[in-house]
Amino acid sequence: MKRRSFIRHATRTALIPPMLNGLGIPAFSNSSLLRGLYQDLEETDKVLVLVYLGGGNDGLNTVVPVDQFDNLAKVRPDVILPEGSLLDLDGLDSVKLHPSLQGFRSLYDEGNLAILQNVGYPTQNYSHFRSTDIWMTAADSDEVLPTGWLGRYLDHDFPNFPAGYPNATVPDPLAIEIGYNLSVAFQGPVTGMGMVVADPEWFYKLVNDVDDPIPDTIAGDKLGYIRLITKQSQVYGEVIRNAAVKVNQQVSYPDNNPLAEQLAVVSRLIAGGLQTRLYMVSLHGFDTHDNQVVPSNHLLGEHANLLKQLSEAVKAFMKDLDFLDTKERVLGATISEFGRRIISNASSGTDHGAAAPLFVFGEAVNGGLFGTNPVIPVEAGVSDNLEMEFDFRSVYQTILNNWFCVSDSAIQSTFGQSFEPIPFIGSSPCLPTSQRELDGSAGLTLIRVSPNPVESILNIELLGHGRNVHIDLFDNSGKHLANISSGPIPEGWQQISWDANMLSTGSYYVRYRDARYVQSKTFLKV
Repeated sequence: MKRRSFIRHATRTALIPPMLNGLGIPAFSNSSLLRGLYQDLEETDKVLVLVYLGGGNDGLNTVVPVDQFDNLAKVRPDVILPEGSLLDLDGLDSVKLHPSLQGFRSLYDEGNLAILQNVGYPTQNYSHFRSTDIWMTAADSDEVLPTGWLGRYLDHDFPNFPAGYPNATVPDPLAIEIGYNLSVAFQGPVTGMGMVVADPEWFYKLVNDVDDPIPDTIAGDKLGYIRLITKQSQVYGEVIRNAAVKVNQQVSYPDNNPLAEQLAVVSRLIAGGLQTRLYMVSLHGFDTHDNQVVPSNHLLGEHANLLKQLSEAVKAFMKDLDFLDTKERVLGATISEFGRRIISNASSGTDHGAAAPLFVFGEAVNGGLFGTNPVIPVEAGVSDNLEMEFDFRSVYQTILNNWFCVSDSAIQSTFGQSFEPIPFIGSSPCLPTSQRELDGSAGLTLIRVSPNPVESILNIELLGHGRNVHIDLFDNSGKHLANISSGPIPEGWQQISWDANMLSTGSYYVRYRDARYVQSKTFLKV
């Protein structure tokens, strides 16, 4: 067996891929922590499911401003949809949906779908990679952040992560993404704050304790050994399996629909009692430069197929949540790195654009249309784009404020600034629940800083284990500013005083690193 093939088979057939950026059981091998994995699982209070539409969804063919249909037909003749085919929305005359969005229209009629028009950010970047990075980190377009918005949020609530996790208080993953890489959205100051489940097939092999066959060769023996070690080292695998096996019946999801397969897994884990708050799933293919529609029939094509998969998957997911009695605890939202240009191109497609509509779905949603229709110029050209009405960070902040009921300090840690709220979540979702409140004491605290904010002298307390410890200072962009201390730290708590007068006003973090652990603490210089 070739080395590349051996590595591919070894990693793909393991039950759960390496989580926490490669941290396996050595970081969590305290027996009391492992015992916590087998306690009865509690239900978390609220869950957010992000649906990433990879490639940049064409908003003008998704939510069609029919009050300007004549202008649309003139500037995008190669992709325009027949007006009579569009789906009416109850109480709206100025906007209709793509005919593939039957499931979304049903959710809208039930009051469980909010449509947010013209979502984007100032000074649009048209690169897939950079714009995705902006959406995932919640950065300004001229700012590069090393951490994701959800990673910063989780770091505020679980500041000791990953040291001492999982444990009896927090036995489950903080976030789960279905895919092959953890999104930068979950990147915290020192590590990824979530784990990856490679794909639904992988998940069901875990649940049913199934392994792919291995060849009867020396390489096969090595492959089997690697699988065994991988199983033993992924301490969250058993937790996920325990949650999944509690659910033995779900509603039917559409066949041959990759998004539906992912959402079925998410619904099962939520109903099984996993305390994970955050999930991300994805549907790719929205970079429709060509073949967005079939030239002879604009109702067909890549975009129609993708929107049908999206609509049918989310509708089945909502039905499943209702069947499993979890619908009141789940909020979902679509995100995409940008929309498409106003004009169509000569390849029956559209090119990278700016603002686009965003969907939020769930029982707690204030259903309806938020914002105004985009303006379609009579003589639109290649440089014309849709103007932003809502900053995407307003959507994020509204979710954290009104869904997860986070504190002002958590909002400040996550965004560094305030954005206008959008009233797409019901008026009373923050009522107390039976869920226990988590605080910053969960996990193993290795470093503390005070005072915070600091004016001059920063006191840094370190938990020593007789090993060498490196204490480094970084700014909010991740730039290394100084090494504060390096060398052996005796057992127990020790203190260092450091002169912070060299720093300008702003946010910084101090990182603790030894042979086993990495942990950081943020502070504000005033």
